[in-house]
Amino acid sequence: MNKQFIAILIVIVGGLFAVLTLTNKDKPADQQSGSSSAQPTAHIRGKVDSKVNLTEYGDFECPACKAYFPLVDQIVEEYGDRVAFQFRHFPLTQIHANALIASRAAEAAGKQNKFFEFHDILYQQQDNWKTVSDPTSFFEGYATQLSLNIEQFKADLRSSEASDSINADRKVAQDLGSSSTPTFVLNGKRLETNPADLEGFKKLLDEALAQNQ
Repeated sequence: MNKQFIAILIVIVGGLFAVLTLTNKDKPADQQSGSSSAQPTAHIRGKVDSKVNLTEYGDFECPACKAYFPLVDQIVEEYGDRVAFQFRHFPLTQIHANALIASRAAEAAGKQNKFFEFHDILYQQQDNWKTVSDPTSFFEGYATQLSLNIEQFKADLRSSEASDSINADRKVAQDLGSSSTPTFVLNGKRLETNPADLEGFKKLLDEALAQNQ
């Protein structure tokens, strides 16, 4: 049993009750003014038009998502242009107070073509910002680190467009029957159980690639 599997297992078991009992179906206050015409986000690594698409619905404050972060990186590195890896937002605002603003910050970075760079920093630095009352200064610091235009970043962080896109992602996740993070979707089908290691993901991806040759 490798260390990565053990780390993921500990995080999942530790947070299982809190996360799996969360329905996330009651419309939170931050959704109520969102645009119903907003489109889900399209943050993709790998081959955009690949016949195999692995989508993660994640929450930047979620410890299980953080545990899966290096594993997902391994998948992206190993499969390269054979698979489209997509990240979509599913902030569990009932239990993670800073999850929504973290998603907004990532969207703001995405406006300057640095979404995944910001995505990586949010997981790497999760323990530093997740419990503070206002993590904005942390996010502005990460934006500076990535050489973003700070004034534009601040404006985009506050924009309704960011919230609308995040809410569109969240609605798709809910329509797929998801109530926890990370949720993985392979070619439009939600995985009932997340693979615990690279070999588990490789088995699913290799089967999908073989079926779509």
